Amino acid sequence: MLPLVLHWFFIEWYSGKKSSSALLQHATAMLECSVSAVVTLLLTEPVGKLSIRSCQVQMLSDWYTMLYNPSPDYINTLHCTQEAVYPLYTIVLIYYAFCLVMMMLLRPLLVKKIACGLGKTDRFRSIYAALYFFPIVTVLQAVGGGLLYYAFPYIILVLSLVTLAVYMSASEIQSFQSLISKKKRLVVLFSHWLLHGYGIISICLLDKLELSLPLLALVPGPTLFYIATAKFTEPSRILSEGSSRH
Repeated sequence: MLPLVLHWFFIEWYSGKKSSSALLQHATAMLECSVSAVVTLLLTEPVGKLSIRSCQVQMLSDWYTMLYNPSPDYINTLHCTQEAVYPLYTIVLIYYAFCLVMMMLLRPLLVKKIACGLGKTDRFRSIYAALYFFPIVTVLQAVGGGLLYYAFPYIILVLSLVTLAVYMSASEIQSFQSLISKKKRLVVLFSHWLLHGYGIISICLLDKLELSLPLLALVPGPTLFYIATAKFTEPSRILSEGSSRH
């Protein structure tokens, strides 16, 4: 989910207000991440099935087996650096690799054909951004895989809220009419709602799903709150009122 959120954020950030290519790029990013996830699952034990056979995670230290290594003073001892949570640690790194390969195969050809409203440099900025954030998220997984394992639902919630706020402010959405005026805005909105709902369900216990489903009614809350308060936080209005008081 993390690469998909970052893809959508940078596509929207660099697509421009008049570009018609952003919608198709959003769909292509979802296709890239989905295909990469399916291929990764199919190549993981048991091979050919959309399931994984993994070791049980009992505590955070299971992700960092180097902490169990004996003292280096004992030369003849065996240092344990096996993956105790196999394949939950390496499967994410493999997935990132497939995401990068799929992006390099699909996105440049797509952007070159459809991004006619942008300059030659602007067309590929979302791809350049991915070439920066993929090494960053890879290092984050390598260093903090255990922390991400426990915190990813909250990360998804925060990222979906932040990217939605940035998009709505950049698009100057201040009313419900301006929100539904373009199909592209609705697609972006529903994409963020999907991520937000995914984060809520991930936090809740799946064995008590019937108690968690009513919480999905909170998904449109941030959007409605933004629209209701946008007119009070308009920077030009605040500056004008401040100058009038002086």
